[in-house]
Amino acid sequence: MTRFASTAAALLLGSTAMAADLGAVDEPIKLAINEWTGQHVTTHIAGKMLEEAGYTVEYVTAGMLNQFQAIADGDIHATLEIWSSNVSDELAKQVEAGTITELGNLELDAKEGFAYPAHVADLCPGLPAWEALQDCAMNFATAETIPAGRLVDYPADWGTPGADRVAGLELPYKAVPAGSEGALIAEIRASTEKQSPLLIVFWQPHWAIAQYDMQFVELPAGTEACYSDPAWGTNPNATSDCDFIPTRIFKAGWAGMEEKWPAAHEILSNYTLAVEDQQPMMGAVDVDGQAVEEVVAAWMAENEGKWKPVVEAATQ
Repeated sequence: MTRFASTAAALLLGSTAMAADLGAVDEPIKLAINEWTGQHVTTHIAGKMLEEAGYTVEYVTAGMLNQFQAIADGDIHATLEIWSSNVSDELAKQVEAGTITELGNLELDAKEGFAYPAHVADLCPGLPAWEALQDCAMNFATAETIPAGRLVDYPADWGTPGADRVAGLELPYKAVPAGSEGALIAEIRASTEKQSPLLIVFWQPHWAIAQYDMQFVELPAGTEACYSDPAWGTNPNATSDCDFIPTRIFKAGWAGMEEKWPAAHEILSNYTLAVEDQQPMMGAVDVDGQAVEEVVAAWMAENEGKWKPVVEAATQ
């Protein structure tokens, strides 16, 4: 049973509880759309669930790191896929101020780190051990980075996790931000087709992990101490000399949502999504060229048992 189905079953068992009021159904609920396909899938499923309950939904393009002020101001009402490893301090400030509230975990099983297509192991003997990167840097160098190796980092507005780890681990690499998720995929595709070197910051769940046989570098285990205590780890003079801390993926919304749209607040709080559901939809969009709306509609038609009980528990 998936986490989504488990949640639905639990809600069905508690169906004797009173349904929440719909609230202001004459006003649209605005959901943030960020920069990656998985988030689009996650958000459109949530939006369709809200529409099934009787709400009108609008999707608002918003940068992952700069969306939180808009949510605090009530201009956007919820964001559905926040990765704890890649979030600005602004969210914590707004939660502390009481203008944003967390809406629970999305419960996607996630991993982030330095990654490479499987063929790259032949170009850098010793991988996946991170120490191998010290001796292989020139193999990853480009005209832009020589004599340092090139690390393709997340887009600049997602933060600088690659650059932070390069500095913390004292690796002879230059972190070069990608322009978008699409640019990250293009790097992986080109490396696989040409059998060329590539070291990239990447994540799962993502369809590209399986399609391109992506492997993760084994960095020192990520811990809170690594990020707060320079004395921890391999570099006594720096923090971030480790891997990503295991990522929590969660949801958050405008603090006024529960009062204005009680049932919507309940639906979004109880909404979860499993990797085995999200990842094929991402592939259908990015690989097969289908529209997010079409992919989500097809999944929902085929999987009513995974989402409909959540809506019904909040509204009936």
